[in-house]
Amino acid sequence: MKTVIPMVADAMKRAQDETGEPKLFSANITADDYHEMCARADFVLETFGEDSPRVALLVDGYVGGPGMVTTARRNYPDQYLHYHRAGHGAITSPSSVRGYTAFVLAKLSRLMGASGIHVGTMGFGKMEGGHDDRNIAYMIERDSADGPFFHQEWYGMKPTTPIISGGMNALRLPGFFKNLGHGNVINTSGGGSYGHIDSPADGAISLKQSYQCYLEGADPIEFAKEHREFARAFESFPGDADQLYPGWREKLGVHR
Repeated sequence: MKTVIPMVADAMKRAQDETGEPKLFSANITADDYHEMCARADFVLETFGEDSPRVALLVDGYVGGPGMVTTARRNYPDQYLHYHRAGHGAITSPSSVRGYTAFVLAKLSRLMGASGIHVGTMGFGKMEGGHDDRNIAYMIERDSADGPFFHQEWYGMKPTTPIISGGMNALRLPGFFKNLGHGNVINTSGGGSYGHIDSPADGAISLKQSYQCYLEGADPIEFAKEHREFARAFESFPGDADQLYPGWREKLGVHR
């Protein structure tokens, strides 16, 4: 961390200077000891300095347990707390015969004070799940919501941001947003950015354009004709393009 974090802080500052746009970084502070976790958090925030308000503290909440999440929240009350749920499938997978569901895990994260938690991709990415998993997002983001069995009132408790990741890219997102009904999520599409045929920067732009496509209610093929980065996503992820938008090559004039 002492080698890499200063390099990340420098890269973020240069990116902000070059683009004129603020950037965000999620720093994994998970450790096998609460004191070490806080020491890592302190080091990260000190290193980023004036950019520290744009740094999230990531904790592997399932691995570390509730105590690790609440310790991070109490020690850093103003910092965005990113609940990374790595390993949760051991108990939340539908194929498991023990434990509790991802829906329960998300509710627990809100009670612990997490600012955001991964909620899967609702059947649109590579993660296990289905379209009705949108109820997980509704439950943690709203003050009043219906669960699979009971109605829940949160009485003003701070909401938790749904974070989506796992196989998502610009081609899959319009359908995802339509199913969810909004785009008030954090989209951590690593492969969707770095897998873009031109550059990670163009990949990130294509993701932003996919949200614009959804907001406009546009046909993705027609939208692509006027938005280069989004259009190039079709060539970047041809397997998804073939499945989601049959005939896209002819419509977009791609002959390879």
